[in-house]
Amino acid sequence: MRKRSVTIDGHRTSVSLEDAFWAELSAIAEQRGLSLKALVAEIDHARSPGNLSSALRLFVLDELRKRTISRV
Repeated sequence: MRKRSVTIDGHRTSVSLEDAFWAELSAIAEQRGLSLKALVAEIDHARSPGNLSSALRLFVLDELRKRTISRV
C-alpha cells in the first residue's frame, strides 16, 4: 500500500492504493498523454459520491475490462 498526496482543484488530499493500482494508473495516464495528477483529477470529477481511492480502483478495473473485451 502506498500513500500519495495529490492536489485537485487547489485542494490537497492523500490517496492510498496498492502499488499495482498506481502502476496501472500511471500506464493509463501515459497512454492518454496525461500526467498522473491530471488523470486522478479527471477521475475525481467524474466519480459518484464516495471514496477517491475506491473510485481509482474501479476506474482501473473498468479500463482492464474494456481491454479484455476488445481482445475477444
